[in-house]
Amino acid sequence: MSISQIDRIMQGGDELFLQAGIKSVTMDDIAKHLGMSKKTIYHYFGDKNELVIALVKKKLRDDECQMQLIIQDSANVIDEMINMMKCSEEIFSRINPIVIHDIQKYHPEAWGEFQKFKSNVLIKTLEELLTKGIEQGFIRPDLDVKVLAKMRVHQVEMGFNHTIFPLSQFSTWKVQYQLLEHFNYGVCTLKGHQLLDQHKININN
Repeated sequence: MSISQIDRIMQGGDELFLQAGIKSVTMDDIAKHLGMSKKTIYHYFGDKNELVIALVKKKLRDDECQMQLIIQDSANVIDEMINMMKCSEEIFSRINPIVIHDIQKYHPEAWGEFQKFKSNVLIKTLEELLTKGIEQGFIRPDLDVKVLAKMRVHQVEMGFNHTIFPLSQFSTWKVQYQLLEHFNYGVCTLKGHQLLDQHKININN
């Protein structure tokens, strides 16, 4: 098995999917983009759906590693929230919202991987973050962390819903930023607000 060839195919597919969405990109397009035969691609991936599933799994693994690094490198929960916001901006700035729509509509198994990641990783990580924040005095102690963690993860999904936020009227990142900032200020104590406000001042200076 040639790992380098697999990586190359996945990278090429990722580049085209991010540009044009998944539905409009064919295996022929990927082969031409990479300058390789379609037969070579089919040697490693039976069809486009297999490629999409492999890409989604890789992205989710990368995201989990990135989240763990942010948690390790942050001084406190507010730092974690701010660094997660920066990380989110980087991710959302390069995602074509059509990709999310296409995965959900045309690639149910890949979408299922995201749903598992949402339940097993995202919600669990958020619950831990909120619980730690309560102990540190930055997060309100009256909150139900299980409810708030689920709500936040579903907020992200809602931000990609074109029925609610049509692309012709809303920037995906601006929607996600507003939802995230609303959440952050909603869960924080006054002590947490002070650090969030200081972060805003540092950005604007």
